[in-house]
This record gives sequence, structure tokens and C-alpha cells, in this order.
Amino acid sequence: MHLQLVDWVIVVASLLVCFVPALFFGKRAGKSTSEFFASGRAVPWWLAGLSMVATTFSSDTPNLVTDIVRRNGVAGNWVWWAFVLTGVSTVFCYARLWRRSGVMTDL
Repeated sequence: MHLQLVDWVIVVASLLVCFVPALFFGKRAGKSTSEFFASGRAVPWWLAGLSMVATTFSSDTPNLVTDIVRRNGVAGNWVWWAFVLTGVSTVFCYARLWRRSGVMTDL
């Protein structure tokens, strides 16, 4: 397999998008526990909510969706589309309450 220039540009751009923010925010996160877990309480509630929802889409989510479709057919897609309702409630309801409570993590 021979990678063309455009392939290498995509690889390098992807790595930069992943690691440059980490380098920038890594120093800031090391200042305190609150900075590490809650970004110093400087993140808007909607961004924190989107982050909470994004963490639910981990590597096992495609396996779950594949299993649902395998067992129930294409109509089974409605099962996991129902998760959108919980995701929206997380962003618009729980994220505000989470921020107001002052809790850093749920661990």
C-alpha cells in the first residue's frame, strides 16, 4: 500500500487536531483538581453537557447498535434513536444542575 500526499496530509492534520489542544490544555489542567475535572468552572453549561453526551459514544456503541440491528432488524434502530431523548435531557437539564451543584466528578 502506497500512501499519497493527500493521505499523509490527512494523517498529520488528524494528529494535530488531537494533540495540539492537549498540549495547550495539559499545562492548565495540572494546576489544580478543579482545573483538571471541571476546567476551572470556565466551560459553559451547554459545552459540558455536550461533553457528557459525547462520552457515551464510546468504542462499544457501534457493537451495541450492530447487535440491536442483528436481533431486531432495521426497525431496531428506533431503540437506540430513543437514546437521543436522554442525550438531549442531559445537555439541557442535567448539565445546568451539575454545574450549579459544584461537584467536580461523579466518582
